[in-house]
Amino acid sequence: MNGSIQATRKPALLLSMLMGCVIFTSCGAPPSPQASSGAPEQKASSVAAPPATNVNSEDTSKTTPTVPTPRTRPQLIKKATLTLIVDSVDKSVRDVSAIADKQQGDLIGLEDRKPEDNNSRHTASMQLRVPQERLESVLEELTKLGTIKNRSITAEDVGQQLVDFQARLTNLHATETNLQKIMDRAGSVKDILSVAKELSNVRQSIEQIDAQSKNLQNQVAYSAIAVNLEAAATSTSIEPNLGTQVQETWKQSTHSFGELSVSLLQLGIWLMVYSPYFMLLAAVGYGFNRWRRHTPTP
Repeated sequence: MNGSIQATRKPALLLSMLMGCVIFTSCGAPPSPQASSGAPEQKASSVAAPPATNVNSEDTSKTTPTVPTPRTRPQLIKKATLTLIVDSVDKSVRDVSAIADKQQGDLIGLEDRKPEDNNSRHTASMQLRVPQERLESVLEELTKLGTIKNRSITAEDVGQQLVDFQARLTNLHATETNLQKIMDRAGSVKDILSVAKELSNVRQSIEQIDAQSKNLQNQVAYSAIAVNLEAAATSTSIEPNLGTQVQETWKQSTHSFGELSVSLLQLGIWLMVYSPYFMLLAAVGYGFNRWRRHTPTP
């Protein structure tokens, strides 16, 4: 029986030794390429993870649209001056008025100077007020009426003044509210009158500043255009005939005679009015001369 047990233990012991060798061989063998490459890749991926996050954030920042900051429109008072040489001043005046009406503007001034003689030219000056956003289009239409002699555009920034006015109005309204509360709580008549006087001054300041602010806003909204029209000079001067020259000479001579007659008449009236003084002076002089004659010389 012991022999059978030993016979059974030998194969088991042999099998155990064989499995131990296999296990020892597998443990001592070098790592496989897949395993060795997998570890560095895993390590590299773990190290490279933060840059991947940065790339994603950069891509996100590139793809995310940025909201542009709204630009404040400059508060400018624009004025323009335009001088044109035209063939007909009367027709150009009508055309300028039509352009102003078409562009929702106003004609606020007109001075028409007719020529007094052949040596002077017909001229006219017009003052227009048009919406500021249509200033360029109005000037473009006006330049088509004739030849440009002079053109200028000026702009004045009043944005800071409007901001100051708004800040002052805000402070004055707050002061007005506080004074109104104080007035409601005031007990004596003297205090009420004092607060009422101060409240009246504050309200007067509010009205003045508000009027100035509205005036500036109106000048910003509407631009002023000064249009000067000049008739084109004639290339040849017309020589007047003999009859016209004689008539012109007669008119000048009669005009000169009338002026001389009026001047002499005015001089006679002046002498007549001051004649008592002249007579008094003459009498004093005559009396002084007689007194000297009758006075004996020493």
